[in-house]
Amino acid sequence: MNKVLLIAEHDGRHLNSSTAKALSCAAALEHAQITVAVFGHDVSGVGEEAARLAGVERVQLFDDPGFAMPLAAALASVIAAQALQYTHVFAPSTTFGKDLMPRVAALLDVPAVSDIMAVESARRFRRPIYAGNVVLTVEVVDAPVVVGTVRTASFEAAPAGGQASVEKAGVFLRGVTHSRVISQAQAPEGRPDLQTARRVVSGGRALGSAEKFQLVHDLADALGAAVGASRAAVDAGYAPNQLQVGQTGKVIAPDLYIALGISGAIQHLTGIKDARTIVAINTDSEAPIFESADYGLVGDIFELVPQLQVLLQSRAGRQ
Repeated sequence: MNKVLLIAEHDGRHLNSSTAKALSCAAALEHAQITVAVFGHDVSGVGEEAARLAGVERVQLFDDPGFAMPLAAALASVIAAQALQYTHVFAPSTTFGKDLMPRVAALLDVPAVSDIMAVESARRFRRPIYAGNVVLTVEVVDAPVVVGTVRTASFEAAPAGGQASVEKAGVFLRGVTHSRVISQAQAPEGRPDLQTARRVVSGGRALGSAEKFQLVHDLADALGAAVGASRAAVDAGYAPNQLQVGQTGKVIAPDLYIALGISGAIQHLTGIKDARTIVAINTDSEAPIFESADYGLVGDIFELVPQLQVLLQSRAGRQ
């Protein structure tokens, strides 16, 4: 029997879809009994949402004002104290999970398996290395619990249909931490989250400036898409780093990915290789992005993108 503790990611109101994808990975373990842990303050609604996911046996609510912000320094010791009741402790391989799970593994003195993309057995997993060019099979031995993060781009979200019980955690000790939240910035209301969006429009260094990067936002708004950026665009100051897509940014798997003025370095491609359809627009016909794109258009993005927007507007007007 594999007893799995899955750490939920949420925004305080709704469960992030990355949790449902990590749940699919946990469910791939043979005879898995899955408990979802929800940390936060006044998050009973999130717990109920987690309980409705198929495959969840139990939801534990760790409700405390100190958990209002998901600080790894505050959560790790509580998770580590619970961990030895389970065979596996998983979290999504998002910014949240990649910050949290190494701390948990260190407290337990066990290895951490990052970016799990496939389950071979209870202790054997596959994960990508070298920017996704090589897939490595790893095995966890001589550890009382398997601690890992799940590459959400490799799994479909678990469907609804569950009826799990929701329980409030009993007395627990919250570790003292030197970390605190100073401020929090969120994406504009109405724009999809980059990590979970079905459509993403990204811009590269070819945009030339932060002002011209507005072209990416305009096309994204026309498509109801999230906005992304290459590392070169972020480093140049055209976009904030939370929009970075790639090996050192976010790994995503949208239905549609549109790359504007992105050359397609291997570090960027590893972040989008699981996208269902990739469209690239670039003036350089030899750009590496075209080798991975399903559709490519060679030309000036400042001429072609406005034309594309006109087509989208005319189509919307006919519907």
